[in-house]
Amino acid sequence: MKPKQKTLPFHPLHGREFGLVNYTFCWGEAHVYFYDDRNRLCSMPACWTSVGPVDPFVEVSAGRSPFCVADLLELSGMIHDLKV
Repeated sequence: MKPKQKTLPFHPLHGREFGLVNYTFCWGEAHVYFYDDRNRLCSMPACWTSVGPVDPFVEVSAGRSPFCVADLLELSGMIHDLKV
């Protein structure tokens, strides 16, 4: 039996389970591969699924916030750089 993976709360496929086909490193980060409803091989970062360790922010926020402070600060810096 193939292990199941679940997507995180903020992913469009949240709540869906997929059979894990492969777990590998691509583009410097871990990715999982699975077959979608149309039997196409798809991938997504492993951190978006239940395959890896639980992100502490996701666990503590319990679905109340789609953004973490570090990501918002990085985005703010990027916007600032674009304006300069």
